[in-house]
This record gives sequence, structure tokens and C-alpha cells, in this order.
Amino acid sequence: MTWTDFAALMGFIALCVLVASSGAVFKPGAWYAGLTKPIWVPPNWVFPVGWSVLYVMIAVSGWLVWREVGLRGAPLVFALYAVQLALNAGWSAVFFGLRRMGAALGELVLLWLSIAGLIAAFAPISATAAWLLGPYLLWVSFAGALNLAVWRLNMSPAKQAYQAGGK
Repeated sequence: MTWTDFAALMGFIALCVLVASSGAVFKPGAWYAGLTKPIWVPPNWVFPVGWSVLYVMIAVSGWLVWREVGLRGAPLVFALYAVQLALNAGWSAVFFGLRRMGAALGELVLLWLSIAGLIAAFAPISATAAWLLGPYLLWVSFAGALNLAVWRLNMSPAKQAYQAGGK
């Protein structure tokens, strides 16, 4: 690995760390703890562990494509890569920050579509990069099911007032 390759990999990792920081800014907190959740919700520790592994995989997948074609070699592919990262970062803000579970679910649908599109775009360039995104797509699928379940379990007018007012 050359220094340029190493620097690029660190750049992709730094970008994913920046995206992950939205989870540190918009934390679940007392509001989320007070929500009714399905019995199949994982323990809280699973989320940071799972996301840490996924962010490394997302960074490496982008880096592998970069090594094959460079940023200028696939500008639309890397634009899609940036879109999925922005959507990823935005979910925490919508769900935990704004407390808008329905909007967060819609945002997750867009994220899911962007990941599926990115897998399709990465596949002809690097099959490994595309495969590295598979667990991410599965995790976001699970997150969507969980988002939907939590939203449905907390749709009573009293709970909606609590969510909107933060009381």
C-alpha cells in the first residue's frame, strides 16, 4: 500500500467518523427510553458496536472503488456514496433530534434505496466493495422495521403530544 492509498483510506474512514458523529450529537436519551418498543429490540450496546463495524466496511468499500477508478473516474458513483452518507447522518437528527418517527422512516426508505443503488453502482467496479455494503443494507432493513414498529407502538394521541412537546 502506498502512502497515497493509506491517506485515501484514512480520508474515507474520517468521512465515516464524521457521519457517525451525528449519533453522538443526537442521542436517544430519556425520550427514546420512554417509548414503547417491540420485544425484539436489541440491547442498547448493539447499536454502537454494529455501526462501528458497518462504518469501517462503508469506508473500505468506498476506498476500494477509489483505488480502481479514482474520484474523477466515477463522479456519479461517488455522488451517490455522498448521498447515502448524508442520509445516514440525517436519520439520527430526524428520529432523535426532531422526534419525528414517521419522517425518519421515510428518510430510512431513501437511505435504503441509496445503499441498494450504490451496491449496483459499485458491483461493476469492485465486487468486493459491493459485497461489503450488503450487511449495511441488511442492518438498515432491520432499522427500518424497528423504526416502523416503534412508531406504530407510540402513535396514541397522548404519546404524540409527549413526543412533540418533549414533556
